[in-house]
Amino acid sequence: GDFGFILGILLLWVSSGYYLDYENVFTRLPERLAAGDVPSWTITAVCLLILVGAFAKSAQIPLHTWLPDAMEGPTPVSALIHAATMVTAGVYLIARTHVIFEQARTIELIAAGTGALTLLVAGLIALVQTDIKRVIAYSTMSQIGYMFLGAGIAAYGSAIFHLVTHAFFKALLFLGAGLVIHALLGEQDMRRMGGLRRLMPRTYWAMLIGALALTGIPPLSGFFSKDAILASALADGGWWGYTLFAAGLAGAFLTGLYTFRMMFVAFGGEPSAYVREHFHAGHGEGPFSMTATVAVLAVLAVVGGWLQVAGVWHPFSDFLDPVGFGGDREHLALVEPSATQDWVTSLLAVAAGVAGIALAWALYSAHRATVPRRPELERTLQHKFWFDEAYDLAFYRPAAAVARGWNRWVEGPVIAGSLTAIARGARGAGAGVGTAQTGLLRLYVLAVAAGVAILTLVFISAR
Repeated sequence: GDFGFILGILLLWVSSGYYLDYENVFTRLPERLAAGDVPSWTITAVCLLILVGAFAKSAQIPLHTWLPDAMEGPTPVSALIHAATMVTAGVYLIARTHVIFEQARTIELIAAGTGALTLLVAGLIALVQTDIKRVIAYSTMSQIGYMFLGAGIAAYGSAIFHLVTHAFFKALLFLGAGLVIHALLGEQDMRRMGGLRRLMPRTYWAMLIGALALTGIPPLSGFFSKDAILASALADGGWWGYTLFAAGLAGAFLTGLYTFRMMFVAFGGEPSAYVREHFHAGHGEGPFSMTATVAVLAVLAVVGGWLQVAGVWHPFSDFLDPVGFGGDREHLALVEPSATQDWVTSLLAVAAGVAGIALAWALYSAHRATVPRRPELERTLQHKFWFDEAYDLAFYRPAAAVARGWNRWVEGPVIAGSLTAIARGARGAGAGVGTAQTGLLRLYVLAVAAGVAILTLVFISAR
């Protein structure tokens, strides 16, 4: 990701006339393209390379495998970095440099398509995760996919709006999961949980708010921001816009399903044997320093969606317009959904989310039927669509084989062998010289006399 990003920056520097500050690049690059000073393929390459960096930073397919493994860190770090700051940097990058990306519209559409694919793949993988933090991690991947979808169809304000609301409810879920992990002495496996609703009621209600906001249930924050992205996809029109819209609706269904699977498994039913043995009831639900933060985030997850309301006020777009050097455009976004499209999107998205919640209740509620098993599908999802195995086969094994070959045929015989030969020769020379050091004075006198005789002969012959 960084390799692509730095190459894109260097190519942009050359293409813009050796400028990298925003104003000069945004002004000069379109002018140089219009004048023919820069070939059209160059700006496409610039955007594609920068997009590679954005994919890696924001864990989008195919550079996504690092994010779930990063959940090994402390939960507050996960809440900050993996919900609000680091992983959303790629979305901000596209929105901030939209003037460049709009010169290569195909790359923007690729970004939108990749986001749609990521939100579906991550949602499916989350369905079989047993680690509570990994469920939330794959949810982060999925929601950033929505942001890439919005940025790719030029609904930049909606993408940034979802970035902000996502920070509220995702940090809430991470820290709520942290309270659960803390109460269970570090246990993260949901299969060993259950019945926590009665033991941790405040944590349950806080996480329920986060889960409903993540699913996009009104009037919570996720409803306003996610639906704004989907409405923009519908307004974009064409087969690609409708495909993205359908993918977003499918993602809303998956979000409700995997989120409430987590809620029902961890909090529903009767306390498991592990919970009964390890839950420390005397400590409550956690110290004030932990629970107060969760309470604040719960409030923000409820009211955060009112920061921007479709058709009423658009502060994110209004803020981004002047800093984007967008010229005479009235609004930053290239797509503006109508009121009808907003209402249709909201109805369909909420219905999809509710359907996902209902299916989760039917499958995972303690008093309902057992989950039907599909071994092959479940195995594929547990192996995360075999991405790790594919990367191992495509990159690690060839690299390891090349390293072993170099070690056997170059490092060993040439480099290490040469050093061995030099060392052996030095030791032999030292041993040969050492034989002359006998310690007998008469031999040293004889050697000095012989040396003087040789020097005398040299001087005589020289004259």
